[in-house]
Amino acid sequence: MSLLNLLEWRQFFSPRARVRRMSDLQGEALFLATRRSRTRELMRILRIGQEFVRGFRAFHDLGPAVTIFGSARFPENHRYYAQAQAIGSAVARAGFAVMTGGGPGLMEAANRGAKEANGQSIGVNIVLPHEQSSNPYVDQVVTFYYFFVRKVILVKYSSAFIILPGGYGTIDELSEAMTLIQTGKLYDFPVILMGSDYWKGLLDWFKDTLLREGTIGPESLDLLTLTDDPDEVIRILRDHAQVLGLKLRQNSPPRAGA
Repeated sequence: MSLLNLLEWRQFFSPRARVRRMSDLQGEALFLATRRSRTRELMRILRIGQEFVRGFRAFHDLGPAVTIFGSARFPENHRYYAQAQAIGSAVARAGFAVMTGGGPGLMEAANRGAKEANGQSIGVNIVLPHEQSSNPYVDQVVTFYYFFVRKVILVKYSSAFIILPGGYGTIDELSEAMTLIQTGKLYDFPVILMGSDYWKGLLDWFKDTLLREGTIGPESLDLLTLTDDPDEVIRILRDHAQVLGLKLRQNSPPRAGA
């Protein structure tokens, strides 16, 4: 590959880059943005179906799990990383599998905490031109090509959602879980926000704008729990597990030094 081509490739896949020509679209972006021949569309459906089957088979026997969402961009020395690691460990000790997007940052921290607590540490990764490598703390990882398939798997095999600080992707996952619960498409699983200082502005906007303008009702705010207390999180998870009759995993003691 020539230097010029390499520079063009890096620019195209830069997190700041935007695709402005239809001819540049590839893969999932092409599928979502335009139509192709009926044969190509059928082949795409078969590939999507294959991804779903792979995910269903991989996690069919997974016990009660909690999905922890959060940014891939926080480094190991950040306080949110420490918070994610601590809650991942607490969730694992409570008997739940810890499921994340499988990447770096807060996903890695949560998986790391689960691993150190000798719990189940699961990664549901995505193929991306950046931030695509799975972290080293997952016991089982399945990597998907389609974002929407990955999101279905993260929701389907979870009995609660913990939302740590994050960007567009994390907010998208929060919004999707809330929408599915609000519309009755998903059981009323716990949705827990951690990082009060980070999420306060968003919740104020929910109350001062969405609620005031009538685009959500007061009951919609009741679907969310905001807390930084791991003990409260575990109490909520256990209470819902008891209501659902879930059989939680009995973990062995944490590794020495963990």
